[in-house]
Formats: sequence, structure tokens, C-alpha cells
Amino acid sequence: MKTVNITNTMSNLKCATIDGIDAIEINIESTFTKGLPSFSIVGLASTDIQESKERIKSSLLTNDFKFPPKRITINLSPSEIAKKGSHLDCAIALLVALNEKNINFDDFFVFGELGLDGALKDTKSIFILILSLAKQGKIKNVLIPKESTDKISKIPNINIYAVENLQDAILFFSTQQKEQYKIKNQDFKYNFLDISNTKYYYTQDYTYDFSDVKGQSLAIKAALISAAGNHNILLQGSPGCGKSMIIKRLQYIMPPMDLTQILEKAKLDSLQLKEPKFKPQRAFISPHHSSTKASIIGGTSIGEIALCHNGILFFDELPHFSKNILESLREPLEDNSILVSRVNTKIKYPTKFLFASAMNPCPCGNLLSTTKECRCSDLEVQRYKNKLSEPFLDRIDLIVTMNEYNKNDTTINSSKQLHDIILKAFFMQINRGQKELNGKLREEDILKYCILDENTNIILQNAIEKFALSFRSINKILKVSRTIADINNSPNIKKEHLFEALSYRKR
Repeated sequence: MKTVNITNTMSNLKCATIDGIDAIEINIESTFTKGLPSFSIVGLASTDIQESKERIKSSLLTNDFKFPPKRITINLSPSEIAKKGSHLDCAIALLVALNEKNINFDDFFVFGELGLDGALKDTKSIFILILSLAKQGKIKNVLIPKESTDKISKIPNINIYAVENLQDAILFFSTQQKEQYKIKNQDFKYNFLDISNTKYYYTQDYTYDFSDVKGQSLAIKAALISAAGNHNILLQGSPGCGKSMIIKRLQYIMPPMDLTQILEKAKLDSLQLKEPKFKPQRAFISPHHSSTKASIIGGTSIGEIALCHNGILFFDELPHFSKNILESLREPLEDNSILVSRVNTKIKYPTKFLFASAMNPCPCGNLLSTTKECRCSDLEVQRYKNKLSEPFLDRIDLIVTMNEYNKNDTTINSSKQLHDIILKAFFMQINRGQKELNGKLREEDILKYCILDENTNIILQNAIEKFALSFRSINKILKVSRTIADINNSPNIKKEHLFEALSYRKR
């Protein structure tokens, strides 16, 4: 049997590829064997990876590297996972360039796209991949293009090294003096609350201010509760009364974000091909009612409900959305996650968002108006309301009917005033040991943090019997009561807090 002579094999240079919204570690292996000279990449590599052969050849030849007259085979392991992205260029080129040297890569991850002249370039996926690997605890040392440093330096607890071109990358692994290439991790320069040695960042930039809203004291109070506890909210009222106006201002008074949440939002921005800003301001996504189910829920690509994780999802003109879409929201609203099944794979996305919505009371919008005549028949009004099922409405914590606009209405609160209240309520929630805001508490946490005294519990039991409240509704009422108590700086839920929470349930 003829023995094949393998000159050298390197299997410990690492990179990664995107699967859904997370990274999968890829081991890049190389062999140089006798035979007709060739250069091949195997392991379910996409077109952009196959095209990297020409970029790598040009980059290496530009840097005076002479290809050995051998069969060069690059394997991307594990081979059953499809890989894509030009960010693998640099890692593959290094394996080719350093094939005759005994290099210890020390579990380094290498990312970067190559230009034809050997320049190392940033790609949209590099930040997503490194952040995902860091969250999984799989990455400690990484070599990146200098173009990527502004974004990657925000990620804590990893050693970051940066080079400008392929020649510098080769020198980096050829020398023991690597400190000159090291990049310092950056701190966030925003206001923050320090609770139990964890920093929660926030900004006081109110692009849309509640001072623009005239009147509507009940709706503003509901918006305050919604933001403070991350509770789902539905505002209904006549056209022009300020429903959308109030909800669009929720984004700027939301509770602070920790470093993990800020980086997660930056990752989701990158997935939308946006430049990440690393600002402690929660995402606000408002799809049009003509959007498809796949674009909102997710299908072949990530949906809107996953892109607004830790943020706000706003459905304006709620009944005009497809009933199929609304019913599909029941699972992510309940479980704060969604499982999307595809051919041969299943992907689970986190969907912990505040669901905000607005609707008119009838198709023409004038059912509650005292000055305009409603043109809808009883049947049309009933059909309009039937688009929202009871199980769907049961998942909404706060339902408020707004008044018509009155020219005599005046400003009640500014965003700054509301935000100060929310910061205090947030401090109370986190300081008592909660991992989640009140609106997202699990059942065991409700028993721990939403405790009623005997008299208040009697009131709740009477309400359960009178209004035939479901188990889900009871939990919603308890969580809203807890937030109202926090807003009022009360360590315990009092009967007035429970009464107010009950007033926001669907009648």
C-alpha cells in the first residue's frame, strides 16, 4: 500500500460561522500533500468562502510568498455545518503561509477579510461572531483587523489583538512579543446605576418627549407602569387622541440596560446591517400591518420579534394585522422565546420584549366620539373586535381606553420626570434580588416577590370569582400590582395598588 506523505497539518487555528443569531466554532485544518498543485476548500463552504482562494492567492503573492508545488487542502470542521462569510480569509491564509513553521496558535481565533493587496478588512459578521463566542465562554484570545477595534473593544473579558494586513498577521504569530498588537477594552461613558456591583447604563436623551402630550393622564400613567415593569400595553381610542404619540415615547424612558443587554442590542443591529451604536437605549420596532408572517415571526431569516429582544415591539392599528400573525404572537409573549422549525434544523430565538399596541374602537374610529358620528354597523364593530381573540388579549397586562383630544388639555409630565420615577422603581426591583423586571417574572418568582397581605388577598379572591379571571390574568394582576407599588416606593403591595391593577384588565 502506497503511503501518502503529509508535510504538515494544523488543526488548532479557529474561526466561527453564524447559525441563526449565534456563532458556531469552526476548526480550520490544512494539509500539504504530494500531487498536482491545487488549492481546495472543503467542509460545506459557501460561494464567498470558495472565492476566498483567489483573494488569498493574490494577498500571499503580493507579500512575496511562493506557493509550494503541492496539493493544498483546507478543511472547515465540523463538516456537516454550512459555513459562510469572507471573515475566514485571514485564518486560511495564515495556515497556508505558515505551513512550514511550527507555530503554536494558543487557541487564538482569527477573523478578517483579505484585500487583493493583503489588507485586512472588517465585515458585518465579525462583531456578531466574537460577541456570541464571548457569551458562550468559548473565546479568550482573538486577532482582528484594526478596522474592527472600535466595536470589538466594547466586549469585555477577552484579549484583543489587531493588525492592519496579512504581513502583520504573519509577524504576529511568528514573534513572542505580541503586546504591541494588543487593544485595550473600552468602558461605557454613560450614566449608570450601580446595584450589587453591576452597572446598569441609561441615557437622558429624550428625542420624543412626553411634554408634547396634552392631557391623557390615565394613558400616561399606564405607559409609566408599562415601562417601569416591562408590561404589555394596549391603548384604544378615537383617531388623533395620542395613542401612537404616547407609545413612541416609551423607548426613551425605559429602564437602564446592563452591559450584556447593550452588546446584545448591538449584535441585533449588526444582523439588520446597521452600524451598532452601543447606546443604552432599547430597540423600537414597528412593522406595518401589511407585513408577512415570516418577516415578523421569522422563517428563512430572523424575524422582527427576535430583533426587538429586550426592546419594544409596536403594532399600530392592531386589528388590521393578520389574525394568523396575532395568534402566532401568543407563544413568544408567554414564553419570551420562539422556536422556528426549518428543513433539518430548529432555531430558538429569545423574544423578551415589551409588546405595545394601539387600535381604534371600531373600523371608522368614531364609536367613542362625542362629536363625530360612527358609521359602523353593530356587525362591523363585532367583526372588528373579533380579530383579537381572548387568549391573545389575556397576554396584555394593561388595556386603556383614551379620551378624545380636548383643546383645553395641558402637559402633565415630561419624559425626564417619568424616567426619574422609573429609575427608582428599577432600583427597587433589582435591589431585592430580581433577575427580571416585574412583567417578565416567572411563576416561582411571583410567589416570592408579589406577596399580598390577608385583606388584599381577599380582594383578589373576590375579583377572581366576580370576573372569572384565568390563572394567567391573576399572575398579570399581581405583577402589575408589584410595579405600581414600586412606582409608589412601597415595599409591600397594598389594596390600592391591587385595585389600580384590576382597573387595567379587559372588562
